[in-house]
Amino acid sequence: MLLNFNKFLVLTCLLAATASAQEDQPDLYDIGGEFAFVRMHYNSYYDGGFYGGPWATDFPAADENFLRGVARLTNVRVMSTPIVLRFDDQEIFDYPFLYALEMGRNGGLLLNPAEVENLREYLLRGGFLLIDDFWGEQQWEAFYRDFSLLFPDRQLVELQANHEIYHTFYDIDGPQMIPGRGGRQGMGQQGIDSASNHAILDDDGRVMVLINWNSDMGDGWEHTYDEWYPTQYANSAYQLGINYLVYSLTH
Repeated sequence: MLLNFNKFLVLTCLLAATASAQEDQPDLYDIGGEFAFVRMHYNSYYDGGFYGGPWATDFPAADENFLRGVARLTNVRVMSTPIVLRFDDQEIFDYPFLYALEMGRNGGLLLNPAEVENLREYLLRGGFLLIDDFWGEQQWEAFYRDFSLLFPDRQLVELQANHEIYHTFYDIDGPQMIPGRGGRQGMGQQGIDSASNHAILDDDGRVMVLINWNSDMGDGWEHTYDEWYPTQYANSAYQLGINYLVYSLTH
């Protein structure tokens, strides 16, 4: 049984461009848009309220700006308003791409059995989950304690620069360290200056889960129009995000 959505997108229907900050254009959006940005609302061990907690970091500016970028840089028709869902919501099966971030903060991700089961089924049916913005070994361990329940029989693999996910739309030289707004040039949180991407693959080698470790694409999107945020990092955030999106729609 497959996901409810159709994987309709082909690379030949996309227009290549470079990321840039532009004013809103009302004709970018379509009420029947092909792509809706879905942000995941999850509980943390120390903070699980709907209107607070790490899950809501950068919301909604990052999500809205990314949708603007997808609309401007590709031919993908997008919906202008991001959606917030939980992992146990059956509605996730209507969308090919889910986004979550900051899962290593506040004691880490807290998943209940219904969330684990529903998310596992979604991914095995062809869905894609992008996890962004957590830093260092301590946050990794906090995140992975519950996340490892999802596929205890599948190993995490580190993606190398030649993986096709970095070449679906833009040619990118592997993972990119994108600092948060409070970071300084060339350095992320905790003095980290390099990023890595890790994935869970299905039986055919498709990336089901991509973990963006030691990098903050969300801040790159959120601060697109911030004169103090370096343009090079905003550009990298859009290029990576669009590559991940195109991969999720074509695999």
